[in-house]
Amino acid sequence: MTDAPVSVPTLAGAGPEGAAPPAARSRSGPGANLWRAIRHNRKAMVGIALLTIFIVVSIFPGQIAPDDPQAEIFDPGRGPSWHHLLGTTAYGQDIFSQLVWGTRLSVVIAFAVGGLATGLAVLVGVSAAYLGGLGDGILSLITDVILVIPIFPLIIVIAAYQKNAGLFTLIVVLGALGWSYGARQLRSQTLSMRTRDFLMAARVRGERKLYIIFFEILPTMTSLIVAAFLGGALYAVLTAAGLQFIGLGDPNSQSWGTMLYWAENNEALGAGMPLWAIAPGVCVALLGAAFALVNYAFDEISNPALRPVRRAKQRATR
Repeated sequence: MTDAPVSVPTLAGAGPEGAAPPAARSRSGPGANLWRAIRHNRKAMVGIALLTIFIVVSIFPGQIAPDDPQAEIFDPGRGPSWHHLLGTTAYGQDIFSQLVWGTRLSVVIAFAVGGLATGLAVLVGVSAAYLGGLGDGILSLITDVILVIPIFPLIIVIAAYQKNAGLFTLIVVLGALGWSYGARQLRSQTLSMRTRDFLMAARVRGERKLYIIFFEILPTMTSLIVAAFLGGALYAVLTAAGLQFIGLGDPNSQSWGTMLYWAENNEALGAGMPLWAIAPGVCVALLGAAFALVNYAFDEISNPALRPVRRAKQRATR
């Protein structure tokens, strides 16, 4: 007499061998994992919050600023008040309105220069490493030359030659000289991948070089490309503000750097108008800090060795 088979109850919705339900698998995709990592990273959340504030202000300055930033219609040198939150300039302009309108140009410079520098870094670094040969030698030589040249003094010379040039010239100059460090990093990473199995398989299939670069190599270096963009944007914010502060930008443009330029020319700190100089300097620092925090956060997310160890885990290992 044989024993009757015993039925084992299973969880509703569970697949064979205890596989997770499809809904659970869909919730744990790459996008969900990235968002979860960002939410649990304080640097990322603070940096993204600051960036969001600056982007919103740059999109809607007319709805936020109470007055025309160029209008010289108020009493000069007023202190902070309900209508003039940061006071007025020596020319009778509202400082808060200038600060709000200056956000747009500063944010545009940051994203435009970051995008241009990143594009050049990807083009030069990845192409040089994968193609090899004479092309690699020439592109690496150009990269090394730009790396060893003092960039800021060179930018000062170029900006002085193109004095009072427009926004386009400033973006091109900063972007054309800010790609070398990112290109060096991308080239090193690409060189380490040239003999990987999936690239060898793509070459065996007869895929074209451009296809391999764009669809096989670049998707694996997303974190490095994002880091290159954030680093380029940070470099653009600080460098553009520095150039405009020393008078090598367009003094008639509305940006934080030109606010610092006119505040310094009128000795705002000693003339009882400190917020004219302090407010744009704080905004430059906060925007730069936002890009830096997001950059550090992506480094920690993409590299587990950089992630901070929780205090609870530290106590548990003692």
